[in-house]
Amino acid sequence: MAKKRYVALLRGINVGGRNKVAMADLRAAFEADGHGGVRTYIQSGNVVFESDAPARSLEERLERVLEGRFGTPLVVVVRSERQLRSVMADAPAGFGALPDVYHSDVVFLRSPLTAAKAMRVVQVREGVDQAWPGRRVVYFARLSAERTRSRMSKIVGTPEYQQMTIRSWSTTTKLLQLLDADT
Repeated sequence: MAKKRYVALLRGINVGGRNKVAMADLRAAFEADGHGGVRTYIQSGNVVFESDAPARSLEERLERVLEGRFGTPLVVVVRSERQLRSVMADAPAGFGALPDVYHSDVVFLRSPLTAAKAMRVVQVREGVDQAWPGRRVVYFARLSAERTRSRMSKIVGTPEYQQMTIRSWSTTTKLLQLLDADT
């Protein structure tokens, strides 16, 4: 089977001094599990890699490997290069186009959480927040000047949050660029 390109998005590492993981150690963990072309982007758990493992097994497999290596359970969301390209292409018109006006994030969802179920816990404040369901994602934008009034943080305390990880639009864009650079 030919190797495919993926991005793994880890939730909850190197945030607020908790779950510290060095990116060199993270790359080494992926390589020790047999994945190639491993690259990380910033300290928040973004890993570009290639694998011949079945796509449907990657999230659980990586969670086991990383928990064994780092001693803490982590949520891992995996998207193929094709899926990440679709996330970018399917974004609402103009999403992420005004970074000085809006903070734009992509909420990546891990099965079995769907966008419809996630939207039930996403709260928006009129005039501040906007949210749109997508394919295995939720697009969320908040007015930069009013971001302290945003309700984005309200999802953190929900059970659904355990099956999500959030990336800024600029990080999502950069990850696709990294995948493209390797092809």
